[in-house]
Amino acid sequence: MARENNIYRDAQALKDQLITIFIFIFAMVWLFPIAWALWSSLRPYKEILARGIFTWPDTFTLNNYQEAFLKMHFGQYLLNTLIILIPSVLCVLIFAAFASFAITKYKIRGSSTMLLLFTAGSMLPPQVIFQPIFKMYIWVGGILGNKNIFYDNYLGVILIHIAIHTGFAVLILSSFMKSIPKEISEASVVDGASVSQHFWQVILPQIKFPLASLGLIISVWIYNDFFWGAAMMRSDAIMPMTSALGRLGAFSRVIPDQNVLIAGSIIAALPLLLLYGLLRKRFMSGIIFGPVAKAK
Repeated sequence: MARENNIYRDAQALKDQLITIFIFIFAMVWLFPIAWALWSSLRPYKEILARGIFTWPDTFTLNNYQEAFLKMHFGQYLLNTLIILIPSVLCVLIFAAFASFAITKYKIRGSSTMLLLFTAGSMLPPQVIFQPIFKMYIWVGGILGNKNIFYDNYLGVILIHIAIHTGFAVLILSSFMKSIPKEISEASVVDGASVSQHFWQVILPQIKFPLASLGLIISVWIYNDFFWGAAMMRSDAIMPMTSALGRLGAFSRVIPDQNVLIAGSIIAALPLLLLYGLLRKRFMSGIIFGPVAKAK
């Protein structure tokens, strides 16, 4: 018996070691490009061209960040992104919460089909649905008397993000709502709560942490989106943050200063890193513990 226990412990120890090695290798593969970017952003591009990336620099400098910040008009593009991001995320969370509540807590015929339709749109590549959406925008705009009512403005991009991300949000929130004990809902019904009271006073407090986590995930997706801003907008003054990199030569035929471009990419990522740092505990609570999570 003792021998069998020793064999089992040795096998478990070997398994733990292999998992640790795998995680370490995966972490190194993931961290290497980030370390490379930080290393390059602190060096002059001419020095790297002359001596190579894997050399110790004569000096570290923040000039790349200063040049990138001034060229990319960071404040303007950040504001444009927030104008798109904030209403998109709020509408997605509100619509998804209502739809998930109706699907999971009330017997609605065809609810499974509805859930499938909600999620189908978010699974399609944007290149597939771009042309139908563009033609629909022009068609609806023609009916309303202005073909550009949805094109080349914030509203058109906001509506696209709402339509695309609501399906995923419904799928996630409905899973969390199904995990809420039935006794809680039944108790509110017995106490005479109306449908609106059931939602606002009983269900919503139970999913506030998953809701916050989902909002952060969708915010990251919208913030990092390049395709829809480039496809549905032609005015540089209203384009989102990802388009700011174009000012650094990212999409030009002339080879740009790569280190300035890397510094600009790091600057563009800072708002998301700051947001995640502020909401990290709530994000992890919502993902791991779901409806029963409590802030610490």
